[in-house]
Formats: sequence, structure tokens, C-alpha cells
Amino acid sequence: MKVEKTKLGIIGTVGVPAKYGGFETLAHQLVLNLRNRFDLTVYSSSKSYSKEERVSHWEGAKIVYVPLKANGAQSIIYDIISMIHALIFCDVLLVLGVSGCIFLPVVKLFPWKKVVVNVDGLEWRRAKWSGWAKQFLIFSEKMAIRYADEIITDNAAIQKYVVDYYDINARLIEYGADHVSKVDVESSFIQKYPFLNSDYAFKVCRIEPENNIHMVLEAFARYQKLPLVLVGNWDHSEYGKELRKMYRQYKNLYLLDPIYDPTTLNMLRSNCSLYVHGHSAGGTNPSLVEAMYLELPILAYGVIYNRITTEHRALYFSNVEEIISMLEKLPQLQLDVVAFNMKWTADHRYTWSVIAGKYRQAVEGKDRMPIPVFDFELPLALQRAS
Repeated sequence: MKVEKTKLGIIGTVGVPAKYGGFETLAHQLVLNLRNRFDLTVYSSSKSYSKEERVSHWEGAKIVYVPLKANGAQSIIYDIISMIHALIFCDVLLVLGVSGCIFLPVVKLFPWKKVVVNVDGLEWRRAKWSGWAKQFLIFSEKMAIRYADEIITDNAAIQKYVVDYYDINARLIEYGADHVSKVDVESSFIQKYPFLNSDYAFKVCRIEPENNIHMVLEAFARYQKLPLVLVGNWDHSEYGKELRKMYRQYKNLYLLDPIYDPTTLNMLRSNCSLYVHGHSAGGTNPSLVEAMYLELPILAYGVIYNRITTEHRALYFSNVEEIISMLEKLPQLQLDVVAFNMKWTADHRYTWSVIAGKYRQAVEGKDRMPIPVFDFELPLALQRAS
């Protein structure tokens, strides 16, 4: 007798195949790893896929296109439209992010539908949001916590935040990284990227204040013995434009535009001698676990998220002077040991088969764990009025 699969809708991403960021990579990998377990539908933005790129199915998953952008203010309506469709055609709604969760009270008028929400990296904390936007995101977060059947957090610090502020447990499910691979330097690339011939530091991220781009650039502008290659969306904000204008004259700073070709990106980052991770917001950052999987020595901003992700075995900084001090001491820091520890952690914690298995358990409601005992305190930045 054929058993009908649970119909699972994945909501809140630009879509698949992944071409944008962390949630998109997550959705991409969930399709590849869970397509035999569930009947999958992925909601995608028609604004991000050309007519030639749009397909009715991808790797066994049904693709439903929504004619709105998946990010920014439109993301709220984008998610709500996706939820309405999923209420008709899906048994379980997996919602990535909280922006559309103001609609969950309506969704739960259909109690036979299960809702699983990944609250992301506490989006309200990001500096780019104004006061009213922060309050809206906090309200959306409250709706997610109150009405979801399962809450997923991607870092133990965010899990503790949910426990402390809402007195409920949340599943801890991080990110996978084994979709990236080392790429050897090809001679044809050296003319375009001459730094490949020598040691260099590397960083890839969105150019936003909470990623501490200003701090990293100032440090490498003052310590010019090691080139820094920084890939990001410089033209997306005044912050990025001003930084690029300020630092583009330094010969050891390579400020590159976004690189969407994975082979080129992996070649540049997998051959660096030091990976710099400046994120101070969010939870478990996908770019960090990818760098760990590539066996790179990591110098990370020393917030609790990054320390938990790297199991306290990376190198850390909190200001410009500490970055410079670390750079001056690089020959004595046993970077090969740091790199080995990063790879070992990634192999054991950040593989997609493990991550997908945990999402399967969340969808099926299995293996609920007791509320853990945390051995750390939340940083002040995570504290807010209830």
C-alpha cells in the first residue's frame, strides 16, 4: 500500500535553485536531501528568476512563483501570499524568517495545518532598521513564537534568548557547509586576481555596519603587510559607497563587487591564508561555517554567536587594535592548528545530511529535547523590553 507523503511548503526565500543567500541555500539543500521523504513545494520570487529560468519543478520539488520581491518591505506580503497558497496545498508550512508571521493567527484558524518557523538571527537587531521597523519585527517575532508549532533557532545564543524571553524551548538547527569545496588556483585567474600569487586575507559579506567592515578596513589600511580581499555589495548603501571611496586608494585592499560564480568565489576564499569574519549580528552565519568547512584559519569578531559556532577555537577580535595585534602575531599563532580545528568542527556539525535530518524531525514532530542548561549569559545587545 502506497503511503502518501506529507506535503511540505517552504516559505520565505527568494527561491531555488539558490542564487542569493543563506536561507536560499538552506531551501536548496532541504530539497536535495528531503525530496524522497516529503512532497515539497518551494515558494520563489518571479522577480529574481527570468522567464527562461522559471520551471514548474526543480529536483522533484514543485515551484510556485510569487510576483513580488522576497526581501525588503515586499517580503511581508510575499510571505503572506505564500502562506495562503500553502494553506490550500500543503500539510506543513516551514517559514524561514518572521517578517510575514503577523499572518500566523489566521493560519492557525486551520489547526490541522502545522507551522514550523525558523526565527533567523533576530532580524530586529540589525542596524539598518528604523525604530518602527524594529518594533514591527519584534511583534512579528512574538507572533511566530506564540502561534508556531515548532520554533527553530540556528545558534545556541538565540535558543537561549527564546527560552529566556518566551519561556519555551526551541530546536537548535544550524547550517550545512559541505556544498562548498576547495578550488585550486588556475593560472588564467592570476592576471585578474594578482593577489592569488601570495598570502592574503579574505572576507565576503553584505556591506552593512553590523558586519564591521569599517573596523576591518581601518585595521588593514594601517597594517599593510598583508593584502585584504573583501567581496561585497558596495553600491547597495551609502555606508558601502563611502567606505569604498575612503579605502580604494590603498594598494593592499582589494574591494571587489559581488561574485556569484561559486567556482570563482571558492577559488578566492579557499586559497587565502586568513579568513576574517566581522559579523556581530545574526546567529550562525552561513559564510562562517563555509569558511570552516574549507579548513581556513579564522579571525572572527568575538561575539557569543561566533564563539559558539567555532567552539571557541578560532582567533577573535573586538576592535581595530586587536585586529592589528593579531596580524602582527600571525607567524606565532599556529594557523594550521586553527584551520584543522575549524574543519573538524564543520565536519561534525555543519553537514547538510545532519541539518536536513534535524529539519525532518521538526516537520514530523519527533525527538523533542528538554530545555537545555546554558553555560553562558546573553550579551546586552540581545536584551530588550519584553
